[in-house]
Amino acid sequence: MLKPLDPLLHSELRLAVISILIGVEAADFVYLKERTGATSGNLSVQIDKLSKAGYIEVEKGFVGRKPRTLCKITEIGRAAFKEYVEALKDYINM
Repeated sequence: MLKPLDPLLHSELRLAVISILIGVEAADFVYLKERTGATSGNLSVQIDKLSKAGYIEVEKGFVGRKPRTLCKITEIGRAAFKEYVEALKDYINM
């Protein structure tokens, strides 16, 4: 029987955010926006969903007078990503 795909990660933009964060220590909102090509509003909503699920940590602050949102993947997020990739492999190798 095939493992179910995590619906939170099955979204293209949320998967892109997690995929980026898995390879870096942290990424700010501007970097994620540039890499994903998402609109600010959509990216903000998806980051909020990942944060509420415990997949990422979000730190809000300022650099000088500019606001800065910094995102980091959590251990829960790493485990969820790993399980998602393993489930996809099962689908591919079916």
